[in-house]
Amino acid sequence: MIERVNDIRIDDLGAPVLTPMQKMVVESFAGAEVELSEDAVLTEARTRTGLSEFGPEDFRERLAVWCRAVDEDAELGPMGRVRFFGDMVRYASNRLRFHDVLRRHPEILDLEIRTPIIIAGLPRSGTTHLLNLIAADSRLRSLPYWESLEPIPDPSHVPGRKAEDPRYLKCTAEHQMLGQVAPLLKNMHDLAPDHVHEEIEVANLDFSSYQPEWLAVVPRWRDYYYAHDQRPHYEYMKNVLKALQWMRGPDRWVLKSPQHLEQLGPLIETFPDATVAITHRDPVSVVASAITMLTYGDRLRRTRVDPPAVAAYWIDRVERLLRACVRDRELLPESRSIDVLFHEFMADDVAMVERIYEVAGIEMNGDARSALERYMAANPRGKHGRIVYDLPGDFGVDPELLRKRFDFYYERFPIKAER
Repeated sequence: MIERVNDIRIDDLGAPVLTPMQKMVVESFAGAEVELSEDAVLTEARTRTGLSEFGPEDFRERLAVWCRAVDEDAELGPMGRVRFFGDMVRYASNRLRFHDVLRRHPEILDLEIRTPIIIAGLPRSGTTHLLNLIAADSRLRSLPYWESLEPIPDPSHVPGRKAEDPRYLKCTAEHQMLGQVAPLLKNMHDLAPDHVHEEIEVANLDFSSYQPEWLAVVPRWRDYYYAHDQRPHYEYMKNVLKALQWMRGPDRWVLKSPQHLEQLGPLIETFPDATVAITHRDPVSVVASAITMLTYGDRLRRTRVDPPAVAAYWIDRVERLLRACVRDRELLPESRSIDVLFHEFMADDVAMVERIYEVAGIEMNGDARSALERYMAANPRGKHGRIVYDLPGDFGVDPELLRKRFDFYYERFPIKAER
């Protein structure tokens, strides 16, 4: 790794040189085996929670496809397999607890989620920063990372302050460990406990999202996901959000997920009074950032790191997301949607939020402006150092040829190309 001033160049993406800590972690998983099967996941979830009712049974087919798709990834190493199995158990456990609280409090489903602000856009296009900036306004309900991992608390735990919540303490410990094992992840996407996260985590209780693609090479799941209408799963996600709203307010949400970019129809049908903000950034920069982050993580979870293969998959995936956006953008009501150009957002972050508030009918009062400005002061751009990306050197990708592949997107939206 070569570091100059505040710029960081990861020069071992294709041939990783593991740190002593990384070697220790990888070796600790050597020989670890998990059974990637529907029965194994659900049995472990029942044991973990003491519950047995999963709600509607249709999720089992999707879970089985997840398991088979991951099992087919021959180069996913022991750590990657164990972590994926653990995620599936966590989602199944969260599903059990969700349906348990619904059984005890059916009035949850009578709640309404009114006029949310929902952010869509490519990963690495400013969606996370925009979400966290808006979430600094305490008038809005958001989903912090620690809560997203276990949205429904174990009923045996007495509710109390966040700092005493077992879920928060667990997330904090895991974040500290991750910082030691993969220290550069915070420079690309810092998942601190209080970081506001995507509702895709609660959508995963229904085992239907694009998230498995970020954790393994799973074309079987990608194709299954594309072949099925996602409206029922967006409705399921909405019901989980109702449960979270029932547990604590406020009752107006700010949400985001890059997945929404290719699901604008299901999104607006599920949240018909939402204000939707779509971020737009040069997709060449998006690809460079996303595949560098993914390839850096592959040194721990995969038996072989293959940067060109990562690039090929995600260039195609980004194109699919963008073509869906171009196709479906007009499904969003003009009066309740806004296109957020990355260069304009970066020029004046708070002013862009004010434009979104105007569309959403929210007053930018003094308290809100002060909260947003405090967030900006505490989270300056490049806070942890800036990763320098090298598409030709690390991935064998010509940026100008790649840019031509996205001509259809530049023609639709006035995006500023980045160097």
